[in-house]
Amino acid sequence: MIQVSSLGKSFIGPDGSPVAAVSGVSFAARPGEILALLGPNGAGKTTTMRMLATLVSPDTGTATVCGHDIRTDPVGVRRSIGYLSANTGLYGRLTAREMLVYIGRLQGVPNLKARVAALLEQFDIARFAEVPCERLSTGMKQKVNIARALVHDPPVLVLDEPTSGLDVLVTEELMRFLEDARDHGRCVVYSTHILGEVERLCDRAVIIHRGRVLADGTLAEVQAQTGTSTFPEAFLAHVRAAS
Repeated sequence: MIQVSSLGKSFIGPDGSPVAAVSGVSFAARPGEILALLGPNGAGKTTTMRMLATLVSPDTGTATVCGHDIRTDPVGVRRSIGYLSANTGLYGRLTAREMLVYIGRLQGVPNLKARVAALLEQFDIARFAEVPCERLSTGMKQKVNIARALVHDPPVLVLDEPTSGLDVLVTEELMRFLEDARDHGRCVVYSTHILGEVERLCDRAVIIHRGRVLADGTLAEVQAQTGTSTFPEAFLAHVRAAS
């Protein structure tokens, strides 16, 4: 469902020279699978996910989402993907309901009123649906953001640190939703620094560091490559060896 092929992206550094954020990254994510995209800060995770979401254009390589190429068919990609990052914003003057309606209209969602009502109920947003987003708590905003990413019912989710700032209860709700999404055949790319979430949710992991892939496989396979006794230890071993 997602095929990433030799993606590369550089930015201009403070001295004017190019700095490689992503260098030849390749991996695949399948339907009914949650794939962890892991790495320390600055590894290239967010840049990779932003390229998948067509927010940043790659310098080299490409990727397809549900058969749509991020270079040649970005509209097709956007119709197939729900993207959420820690920095995803909401329009503060819109209520939670108005935010979902607005995004749904942009996406051309049929039966939008019913779809929004279902999302408000599913994520327990109905009780604050008429509150302007600027007045919502961090957890409430994140619920609206998650619903925003799902309003067009995409088969693929790309989630960059989705539990950032969430309390235990809201995090648990999100974990259960993602487990259900996987069971219903969605493809999820999930980035986090909380390795306990990875152990609970994820079927496979791709570890990147300094823009390059260090490991790609099931959690057990990634762990076996290092001879460590836990997945967090395996993650640290891969990163330290590359450093």
